[in-house]
Amino acid sequence: MLDISGRDHSSKKSDPLSTDSSRSLGLTTVTQVLAGVALLGALKFGLLTSLLAGLLVHELVHTLAPRPSTLVTRRVGKIVVVSLLATVVVVVIGTGILGLVALLSGGPDSLAILLSRMAEVIESARPLLPDWLRSYIPADPQELKGTASAWLRENAGQLRLVGQDVWWALVHIIIGMVIGAMVAVSHEAGKSETGPLTQALMERARLLRTAFRNVVFAQVRISALNTLLTGLYLLVLVPLISVQLPLTKTLIAVTFIAGLLPVIGNLISNTAIVVVSLSVSPLLAVSSLVFLIAIHKLEYFVNAHVMGAHISARAWELLLAMLVMEALFGLVGLVAAPIYYAYLKNELAIRKLI
Repeated sequence: MLDISGRDHSSKKSDPLSTDSSRSLGLTTVTQVLAGVALLGALKFGLLTSLLAGLLVHELVHTLAPRPSTLVTRRVGKIVVVSLLATVVVVVIGTGILGLVALLSGGPDSLAILLSRMAEVIESARPLLPDWLRSYIPADPQELKGTASAWLRENAGQLRLVGQDVWWALVHIIIGMVIGAMVAVSHEAGKSETGPLTQALMERARLLRTAFRNVVFAQVRISALNTLLTGLYLLVLVPLISVQLPLTKTLIAVTFIAGLLPVIGNLISNTAIVVVSLSVSPLLAVSSLVFLIAIHKLEYFVNAHVMGAHISARAWELLLAMLVMEALFGLVGLVAAPIYYAYLKNELAIRKLI
C-alpha cells in the first residue's frame, strides 16, 4: 500500500504453513541424527542385547495386550492387566534364555563339545578331501589341535559369553526387558500430550520398532520352520534307519539361534549338522546334505516372500548390509545389520526417497 509520500509500507508476511513445515523438517532431521548416533552407540558400547531385549518385550506386550473392551475399560484396570502381561513375558523370555545358556555352556551337549567333535571329524576326514581343500587343513593332528586351541584362546572373549561373561550379558538383557516392559505399559495405559521434539523422537522410535517387528518376527517364523523340519529329520528320520546322531539337542538349538540371522544362519547350522553326520558315516553325511539343501530351497522361497513383503529387501541387500556391519562392528554388527537396514529404509521411505 502507498502512503502520501509514495512509499510502499506493505511487507511480505511469512506463510505460517511454510514456517511450520520447515520447523517440522528440521526436527525430523535432528531426531534422525540423534537416532543414528544412539543406534551406533548401542553397538559401540555393548548395549545391543539390551536394545533388542527391550524391543522384543515391548512388541510382545503390544501384540498380546487386550484391546479396549468391557473388561478393560478403565485406565487403572488396563495398567494392571498390561503390567501382569509384561511380567509374564519377561519371566518366560528370561527362562528360555537361561535354558539355552545352560544347554550350550555345560553338560555332554555343550557348544564346546560340539566344536571339539567337529574338529575331530575334520581331522579324520582329511585323507578323503581333495588336494585344494586339504592344503587349508594342517597335516599333523597335533598341529590341528594346536590351531583349534589357539583359535579358542584368541576368541575367548566371544566364547566366554557362554561362560564367565554371560552373566553381564544376562544383566543387560534383563535390564533391557524391564525397560521395554515399562515403556510398553506406559504406552498401553494411555497417551499424554507431548511437545514437537518428543513427537519427532517418538516417530523415530516407532519406525525402529516397525523395523524390528518386521525383521525379527519374520525371521523367527522362518527359523522356527527350519528348526521344526531339522528336528523332524534328526529326531525322527535318522533314528528310523537305526542311526544315533550325537549332540542332537545342541544341533537343534544351534539351528534355531543361527537361523535368526538371514541367509548366513543356514550355512552355519548346516555345516555343523553335515560335519557331525560325517562322524557317523559318509552316507549319513550325504543324506543330511541332501535333506538340508531341500530345506534351504524351501526356506529360500519363504524368506524371499516374508522378508520381501515386510521390508522390501532382496537377499543380496541383506547380505551386503551384514557384510559391511560385520566389517565395522564385528559379530554385533552382523546381528544388528538386518534391523538397522530395515530402519534405514523406513526413514528413507518417510522422506519419499525410495
